[in-house]
Amino acid sequence: MAQATSGDRVHIHYTGRLDDGTIFDSSQGREPLAFTLGEGVVIPGFEEAVLGMTKGESKTTVIPPEQAYGPPRDELLLPVPAEQLPDGYEPEVGAQLQMTTAQGQPVPVRVHAIEGETVILDANHPLAGKELTFEIELVEVQADD
Repeated sequence: MAQATSGDRVHIHYTGRLDDGTIFDSSQGREPLAFTLGEGVVIPGFEEAVLGMTKGESKTTVIPPEQAYGPPRDELLLPVPAEQLPDGYEPEVGAQLQMTTAQGQPVPVRVHAIEGETVILDANHPLAGKELTFEIELVEVQADD
């Protein structure tokens, strides 16, 4: 049976868990995730785990932050004057907001801290700095011709 290699289109079912067992994402109950190996559309450690698998194979893999969403970056902690937040908004640590870049792209952020009249927003990916455990099942491989 052929192994999944770079350029192959793969269909996989997966469940992602944090160290405490919390499921942060899963394809169960949905169509399998489909992507082409080597295109960089999934995190590097996930793609690396799928490489070499065969159709029907299942595995569990642990992906360190460096192969997932990276470590949290201090430069993505953004101090914002409270008066720049929407009118009537009462910030709470952990609350989710959305900012817009100068190019008009939405960026999800979380309230990291409140320091007087300044709100510190965290634009890091919510899984930055986390070790991720994935249960992966390779459902289909379409070889690159």
